[in-house]
Amino acid sequence: MTPSPLLSLILIPLVTALFCMAGAAPRRISIFGAGANLLLSLYLLASYNQAIGGFQFVSENPLFAAYGISFSLGVDGLSLVLLLLCTLVTFAAVWVTPKIEKQEGMFYACLLFISVGAVGAFASIDLFFFYAFHELALIPTFLLIGIWGSGERQRIAWKVTIYLAFGSFILLLGLIGLWLAAPDNLRSLDIRMLQQLGYAGLLSPGPAVYLLLLFGFGILIALFPFHTWAPEAYASAPAPAAMLHAGVLKKFGLYGLLRLAVPIFPAEIQQFAHLLLVLLLGNILYVGFVTIAQKRLNLMLGYSSVMHMGYAFLGLAALNQLGLGGMALMMFAHGLTIAALFALCGEIARRTGTLEFSELGGMAGITPKLGLLFGFAAMASVGLPGFSSFAGEILIFFGAFARGATGCFNWFQTATALALWGVVISAVYMLRAYRRVFWGGRGTAVKDEIADISAGSRWAIILLLAALLVTGFRPGLLLEYLNPVFAYLPQ
Repeated sequence: MTPSPLLSLILIPLVTALFCMAGAAPRRISIFGAGANLLLSLYLLASYNQAIGGFQFVSENPLFAAYGISFSLGVDGLSLVLLLLCTLVTFAAVWVTPKIEKQEGMFYACLLFISVGAVGAFASIDLFFFYAFHELALIPTFLLIGIWGSGERQRIAWKVTIYLAFGSFILLLGLIGLWLAAPDNLRSLDIRMLQQLGYAGLLSPGPAVYLLLLFGFGILIALFPFHTWAPEAYASAPAPAAMLHAGVLKKFGLYGLLRLAVPIFPAEIQQFAHLLLVLLLGNILYVGFVTIAQKRLNLMLGYSSVMHMGYAFLGLAALNQLGLGGMALMMFAHGLTIAALFALCGEIARRTGTLEFSELGGMAGITPKLGLLFGFAAMASVGLPGFSSFAGEILIFFGAFARGATGCFNWFQTATALALWGVVISAVYMLRAYRRVFWGGRGTAVKDEIADISAGSRWAIILLLAALLVTGFRPGLLLEYLNPVFAYLPQ
């Protein structure tokens, strides 16, 4: 096999998971393995030659040459940013994991297997392994909810599995249609080849294949109205599992649309733009109002995550450098933000035994460090200037508002104006949640003996928030990797 640092990025969590299953000090070895992977992703980011651009660190290893299947790895700027997101969240997730009472080694192994699947999907340039790695990550997600989850965990685990399996099946049909649409002499599973055929106009799968990809990826992303699996899944899952799925694995669908739909289906994206605008406004406005109505913190965060996916789809609909660059930046920012919020939600649940707003309140006086960290994460979720979520959202709004005919208020500008109300909605539910949990009168579940957040968990969350602030004050640190990926599109 051709040596590649990307292979190490997959093998490190895989081998670490196997050691965890063997019972070899799972917590320590998980933190060590996740930390090593984070450092490796930073090394790859620093080593990437921006002057050359394109896919680098490429390794190609044919497995089934007759069918064109090759275990091929490679990354460009978009892949590198998402690999950094994955390794950051994985490191934080294993660090904040509390004492696991049953099958501790298997719990950590499942977390690491999700990371293996996400890293493999983002690093694969072969369509078969791009799909297969994502499917690998869904298995431990089901186990984490079904075995270690809370509430009606088994019912929710099956619901999640049915929804995601249905979405994956639709996606598979779309990927097969995409492969079959290529000319016989140029048929390939290499994503780079498919993109080149799309640029050259030699690959025209048609509207049906685009819709299969849109709704296949859309179900995995929780596009309205196929979103109902996500809030329950995140609310029921253990906090580290919710961090990884909502923060990282959900980005697979958005990444797939950027990687396949944008270069191959630009005409179809424009043809069905009105449909996409209506659906994404469902995510932002309808789900936003549902989020306000929630009475439990974990469900509110779950619906909040679904709502923010509407902004990402608005960036896709814009189909220009501003919108897509903002979409990619927001994917990174949202992943860190929702991971930090679910980690803090888990800390609150372990201290109070509840996440009902009616039973919480006044925690800031007892756990000031926990309250301060939650305040920072809440501001990042709202899109406060200084956080990278603000930079991503404003680029999306500018990109979408610039689309369409000039001199009149068109569909895109109307949708952007309506989507801006999502900023107000998110401020309402997030600030109200912050007040209900940490301020006001003491809730019945808040006792004097509650301990503040531990140093280990505190530093894990500070790492996520620091990344949000650094890339918020200097979004160019990431945009210099992301913008060249979309340089072929109009500004």
